[in-house]
Amino acid sequence: MDGKSSAKKWYSWYFDFNLLYRILIGLVLGIILGLIFKEKILWIQPLGDLFVRLLKMIMMPIIVSTLIVGASSVSPANLGKVGIRVIVFYLVTSAVAVIIGLVMGGLFRPSAELANVADAAARDVTAPKLSATLLAIVPTSIMQAIVNETVLAVIFAALLVGIAISYLRISGDERKQKIASVLYNFFDGIAEVMMLIIKGIMQYAPIGVLSLVAVVFATNGPKVVGSLGIVTAACFIGYALHVIIVYGGLVKFYARLPIKRYFRDAKDPFITAFVTRSSNGTLPVTMEAAENLGVPKDIYSFSLPLGATINMDGTAIYQGVCATFIALSVWGHGFSLPQMGIIVVTATLASIGTAGVPGAGAIMLLLVLDSVGLPVTAGSIVAGAYAMILGIDALLDMGRTALNVTGDLACTTVVAKKMKELDLNKWD
Repeated sequence: MDGKSSAKKWYSWYFDFNLLYRILIGLVLGIILGLIFKEKILWIQPLGDLFVRLLKMIMMPIIVSTLIVGASSVSPANLGKVGIRVIVFYLVTSAVAVIIGLVMGGLFRPSAELANVADAAARDVTAPKLSATLLAIVPTSIMQAIVNETVLAVIFAALLVGIAISYLRISGDERKQKIASVLYNFFDGIAEVMMLIIKGIMQYAPIGVLSLVAVVFATNGPKVVGSLGIVTAACFIGYALHVIIVYGGLVKFYARLPIKRYFRDAKDPFITAFVTRSSNGTLPVTMEAAENLGVPKDIYSFSLPLGATINMDGTAIYQGVCATFIALSVWGHGFSLPQMGIIVVTATLASIGTAGVPGAGAIMLLLVLDSVGLPVTAGSIVAGAYAMILGIDALLDMGRTALNVTGDLACTTVVAKKMKELDLNKWD
């Protein structure tokens, strides 16, 4: 009995310990082991490859399920004055955020200078024509797009299916409503299962990160350390610029509202999101802030939950910076203009399916990398660079989640003001 009890205590501490700290410890241990043991530690690589395979395993199911559920959750009846305005604001600010991320990446040019980079890797990747990429968004076969992991095509098809289910749900035909309910529950169930699997995979993340980072440092030495600091600085400066220029500009110049008053109430959801790293978990606090700002309940009860699903500006900036870091590390050069266009489209559309839970942005980064010819495959340089990003992902996630929530509140407030539904007495 005592043996079983001690065995339980031996492994339970791992799961009871904060995941953020475990991943950071894995990152640090990986760096130390790689620098000390060098080639002798390369036997650990399969443990990192396993982590990459686990992430790739759930990528397509989570895209399909979360996008369909997200799109079908929006009632066509609500896609009127409120819905269209809110969705346009969310998507436009997300697209601007990706551009800011790419600009930050271009200015800071973070690079790990990994081995075997530049010319050899660059020759293997050719930028597709923009027209061909746009045509490829519409798949000739949905199943083939899923099997081949054609990201943009899968996103497009999932959105169409979700919108169709949404229309069936409000149909006057009882049979169609029943079918829509069954389909919605089916995909919602898959989404929930995928979220649970992600949580399980993330329990293995510290070991996977340790292995992948140890291999990177064993192969490349200490020269890669400073690059992570540059990535972090680029992301957080991008976050700050987006809050000040985009959200501040919308509130002050477009809605003509006192910006100090907005940020006074926005600070509570901002801080809560920064600590919890969850847009969905912060929803009650965000709704309270919207109430304090005079936004009617029928507007914020629709726009804020929707924003927690599709408005991921912080994640978009993160993807722009991190994709640039990985491209510079692997190819030795940044993206061409067509590739930047692909990243903007992919990251904006992918933000619709980014779940409002901790760490989901790292999963969506896989999609962005795939779309520009940088797939994360076991044993590749891309996988090593991705593992380095994942090692500091929790820190980056705190900033991007706080930005996401601030954007939800800003867009909701601006829409309410432009529709003349905002209670201006609360702004005195």
